[in-house]
Amino acid sequence: MHPSLTTEYFESWTQDRTIASWGTNDGSKPLAFQTWHHFKEAFPPELVYRAITTSSSGVNRCLDPFGGSGTTALTCQMLGIDSATIEVNPFLADVIRSKLAYYDIDLLISSLATIRRRARHGAAAEPSTPLPPTFIEPGVNGRWLFNREIAEHISALLTAIASVDHPDIRRLFRVVVGGMLVELSNVRVNGKGRRYRSNWRISGAVRENVDRLFAVRAERAITDIQRFAPRPRVICDVIDGDSRLSIPKEQFDLAVFSPPYPNSFDYTDVYNIELWMLGYLQDAGANRDLRTSTLSSHVQIKRQFSDPPSGSSVLEEMTERLRNMREELWSPWIPEMVGGYFADLVLVLEGLHAALADGNECWIVVGDSSYRDVRVPVADVLAELLSARGWRVKDSTPFRHMKASAQQGWRPMLAESLLILERIA
Repeated sequence: MHPSLTTEYFESWTQDRTIASWGTNDGSKPLAFQTWHHFKEAFPPELVYRAITTSSSGVNRCLDPFGGSGTTALTCQMLGIDSATIEVNPFLADVIRSKLAYYDIDLLISSLATIRRRARHGAAAEPSTPLPPTFIEPGVNGRWLFNREIAEHISALLTAIASVDHPDIRRLFRVVVGGMLVELSNVRVNGKGRRYRSNWRISGAVRENVDRLFAVRAERAITDIQRFAPRPRVICDVIDGDSRLSIPKEQFDLAVFSPPYPNSFDYTDVYNIELWMLGYLQDAGANRDLRTSTLSSHVQIKRQFSDPPSGSSVLEEMTERLRNMREELWSPWIPEMVGGYFADLVLVLEGLHAALADGNECWIVVGDSSYRDVRVPVADVLAELLSARGWRVKDSTPFRHMKASAQQGWRPMLAESLLILERIA
């Protein structure tokens, strides 16, 4: 263990809990900061702790090129380690910043009281940013995500938040609103899309729910912040951008991350409600730009995929099989997506190779996918590709098996694995 490592706050945070899997927080006791917004895909902080404490060279700076919920950065902060995090989704980047920020608790509490008072007495108004027509009543074809009364009260709440002087506090309370939007809507975000709740026309949210939810969630966030206010003060850089292009030039001692899986799941679209309602997206062009800035893991939007990288017989055989059954696949672009996915990851690992010294490690949580009867074994392919690109595979261990799609009988056939790479010259 690094001799200067501070474990007091990490141990207080995780409370020596038992984790269900190294690949997900689901099934484990929720922790402070994690309840601000649900992230099913997030790996547990215990994985980051394990990577740091088993490193043969002390870890002073850690990098996560796929920030997500900010687990790597927050764990490093609890341990007194500097970090840098890259996140392409601007809402998620603000979620991470809000968790990492150091606040004046008295100012935070007084700001909350001011926001609630101004929102309560403020005039209801249309959302200040343009939204797709499907968002607000009357919607399109008799369906809408938010009842008009709810949308107007959310807008009043956001206006009240915008009136606060301190930018970190404004951001925090906007993140709090983001965490309650789906609950206030007429839909559930599940699987690969949105589904309307049963009887949503009858049981839609009412204005009082906005006030109640905001109060409960804001107070929960303040409780977490206050409890861990004395945690170490370290450098926590959060970089907005595409990790294929944004790896910092300075040196790091470790990288811990989990990229999107090649399962045609558009992770940007999962946060479509938050991105639009909070004003991160202003028009369809901005939405498209964001979705094409992510890793090539989905085909829901037309884009140019890079050619598959050379050096993996498994990848060559797999993509050839997918091309031969193109007409049987639910999207004809899946073969190109799979090849582009590995090209993107190789590009990211090239950037990480430049940012790490010899002997430093990358800990990567990856998950397989499957199309028809063709499995995409991500860890196996990466092991082949990276062995010839300046990395040594120290370990590749499956730690759970995810279920395949309904078309494949929901069988637990897809491995989720921990891949540990060591940088070599």
